[in-house]
Amino acid sequence: MKVAIVKLSALGDVVHALPLARAIRRAHPLAQITWIVERRESAILRGHPDLDRVIPVDTRRWRRLLRYPEGAREVWGKVSGLRRRVRMADLDVAIDCQGLLKSGLLTAFTGARLRIGFRRAYCRERLNVLFTNRRVRPPAAAVHVVDQNLALLAPLGIAAAPAEFVLPVRPEVDRRMEQALTAVGLTNGERVVALNPGAGRKDKLWPIECFRDLAERLIAQADARVLILWGPDELPLAQRIATGLSAQVAPPTDLDELTAVLRRVSLIIAGDTGPLHLAAALGTPALGLYGPTSVERNGPYGAEHQGLQSPDGTMGGLTPEVVLDAAQAMLARSAPR
Repeated sequence: MKVAIVKLSALGDVVHALPLARAIRRAHPLAQITWIVERRESAILRGHPDLDRVIPVDTRRWRRLLRYPEGAREVWGKVSGLRRRVRMADLDVAIDCQGLLKSGLLTAFTGARLRIGFRRAYCRERLNVLFTNRRVRPPAAAVHVVDQNLALLAPLGIAAAPAEFVLPVRPEVDRRMEQALTAVGLTNGERVVALNPGAGRKDKLWPIECFRDLAERLIAQADARVLILWGPDELPLAQRIATGLSAQVAPPTDLDELTAVLRRVSLIIAGDTGPLHLAAALGTPALGLYGPTSVERNGPYGAEHQGLQSPDGTMGGLTPEVVLDAAQAMLARSAPR
């Protein structure tokens, strides 16, 4: 059986779909499994033991090119080449976990006879159903998006099972990041709490003064070292939080290096973002801060993690005191790394 998983982005969404690959591999050890993913997120899948092929696409660049008349020709050439490449895989099954028009189009490109997706009510863009021919309604018990994704395997006769997250270990990257953390004063055996203040949407951002207040309290009251993570264009934000505190700003990281850092810390505190979900998948205790999005559907997955839901649906509705109490309770249950 030749199967394609179509989950393009963003980082947290790709992480939430990882258990599909392991479940298919366990049920069909000889299956050929392909994953179609955005180029930026493809690094997390490189060398994955359950995948035979990763096909990166760059729809973000395509959208930029389409702003210009001459760009349309380039996009058409790239789309045509991608279609030929996908068709050459001679796929039997394509599973669209994304529920968007673009993911549906890529699912149709596969030419797979069985194209599985969600029913209309579960698709983020409802016209996605035009591109699938087996549409799944997740069971009522499948509230979290991870469990909803796994429900897509029912047409293949794969019964629901506990989700397993597999992320390749890269020892050389782990060593390099251990040296980088040592260089900023963080050594093995210390309790390190990572704060990730960035987010993909403005309404998911916890106020910077709340992060500063929390960092100060973690240092003074939880005997923790604080490491501020940051992504593209977020360095000034991290520096504003760390200024005047004995908190450390993390070195710049790519996706492999971020994974290594998250393996090393004792706890991460973040909004509903990719680094939070990546940490949870790695088994690093994760404390999520939720305002406009739902903890039940999108919280850090697993009993050892926790999500805090704002009482008023805004990030500002979560106070540093509430977050600190939850963080201290989680730190009391975990050993320093």
